[in-house]
Amino acid sequence: MVEKGGSVWLLLPAAASLVLFVWLLTLHPAASGRVYAAYGGVYVLTALLWLRIVDGVKLSLWDWSGAMIALTGMLIIVLGWGRA
Repeated sequence: MVEKGGSVWLLLPAAASLVLFVWLLTLHPAASGRVYAAYGGVYVLTALLWLRIVDGVKLSLWDWSGAMIALTGMLIIVLGWGRA
């Protein structure tokens, strides 16, 4: 569903930028999957904060709980680097 009058064609540069981002992660000397997974936890919280602050949407307990679970997963991944 396209909202706010945006074109479906905007998905193409969005998808291309995501592919570029993931490819750039593979160039990192650390395991790129771990880096991407850790980034995901931060992304979830940032996206919800954007939704709240910029778009003015009231977040539910489910939103905040999901963000905390994602951040906890990211923390576990980061703390586990080099320990396995």
